[in-house]
Amino acid sequence: MPELASHIALVPPSGIRGLFEIALTLDDVNLLAVGEPDVPVAPHIIEAAQQAWGRDETNYTANGGLPELRDAIVAKLARDNDVHVEREQVWVTIGATQALFQAMGLILDPGDEILVPDPGYTTFSMNARMLGAVPVAYPLSAERDFQPDLAALETLITPETKAIIVNSPSNPLGTVLPADVVDDILALAQRHGLWVISDEVYERFVYDEPHISLASRDTDDRVLSVFSLSKTYALTGIRVGYLVTTPGLAAVMRTLQEAMISCVSTPAQRAAIAAITGPQDAVDDAKRHYRDNLRAATDLLDRRGIRYLEPRGAFYLWADVSHATHGDVASWAERFLLQERVAVAPGSAFGRSGEGWIRICVATGRDRLLQGLEKLPAPAS
Repeated sequence: MPELASHIALVPPSGIRGLFEIALTLDDVNLLAVGEPDVPVAPHIIEAAQQAWGRDETNYTANGGLPELRDAIVAKLARDNDVHVEREQVWVTIGATQALFQAMGLILDPGDEILVPDPGYTTFSMNARMLGAVPVAYPLSAERDFQPDLAALETLITPETKAIIVNSPSNPLGTVLPADVVDDILALAQRHGLWVISDEVYERFVYDEPHISLASRDTDDRVLSVFSLSKTYALTGIRVGYLVTTPGLAAVMRTLQEAMISCVSTPAQRAAIAAITGPQDAVDDAKRHYRDNLRAATDLLDRRGIRYLEPRGAFYLWADVSHATHGDVASWAERFLLQERVAVAPGSAFGRSGEGWIRICVATGRDRLLQGLEKLPAPAS
């Protein structure tokens, strides 16, 4: 057969999905590896989608999405994020995954470099490679509580560097960027003429401190913002997210959307309108559930002497099991799954700086969560 494009071989596989595939072949697995909300979808969201199907509302929409949905997002961004945009800056996407890919496609040429967090969400590097661009990891270390070291990050910038990705709240770390770090990142990007892609998928799940949208502090139109309804409203399979662009990109975005997806499913967009404009009680309940689970989990790890990063956002717990993994946490996680029937995500799946750590998803029943954590190996006393 003819050859594939040369850059396809450079796209890294997902270490999380590999473990997940193994878990699916086993019985009675305590699945703490995949970021899947365990709460039900609010009834008014389901009803909105059902009504759209009942009305046979199944035709194309505008490339950017239903006007009512885009206007609802504009209002939400102003109210909740202090981000003030026009409708033509909001583009409804097939989840945050497409929004991330679309943002990179807007700004990256083959051979361009993009700075990505390490540990960081696996799709950041996968998307860059899909475009023939080069992801360059900026390490996040335990010594700095996995917050970026701006001086070290700046040394990674070359003439080929085009952009930097930031993710707050972070998947997999659960870290949240404070205001001074946000401002420092924007100042660095301004000094070097970089785009900033801000992944804010977990914006609604922040504990004890505010979520800061980078676009709210952007003074010169360099931030592209990525949001999703998947985690907030437990709609992972519905696939609705949105990309917020800088001004003046409507014509090119319309073309890119047409080339890639045409538009998002109309019933899914109706569900999204109901989610954004309707009651938010279910989101508040989910936040309490995740926070309570995080507290119970950290209490257990404290009792067992297992080190972890204090979670500030999202619904993940980043725990240190290096005392048991002998420098290969991926192999250890697979053995742990096969022997104990507990699936956790190896930290190395998120980058080299994750070696020795695991990501634990706490979006599950409390008893199941604690039963799984009890099986983690504790350090020798």
